[in-house]
Amino acid sequence: MNNFREVNDDILKDWLEFREDKIFTTNSAKDKESYLYFDELSDNILANVSEENKKYAQEQLDQLYDNFIDYLEYWNEKYYRNGFCDGVVIINNTLNS
Repeated sequence: MNNFREVNDDILKDWLEFREDKIFTTNSAKDKESYLYFDELSDNILANVSEENKKYAQEQLDQLYDNFIDYLEYWNEKYYRNGFCDGVVIINNTLNS
């Protein structure tokens, strides 16, 4: 049996990718209140940076964005994957008792 706690190319990974696509395409009004307006924030920062520092600031903002997205993906996968596995263990223990 596959160990679903390990991140592999498995059905759970496919489901997480599906959910990510679904979440980013169906935003409610409440979702939009908590949306990270990174492009707008970046534009505001860059508008207040001297011309000689814009390239560096843009590179740092791009790196920050990439790092933040990687962080979110890691924690979301860890949270959902472990929650799924915990649920399977509870169901399995209930059925076996």
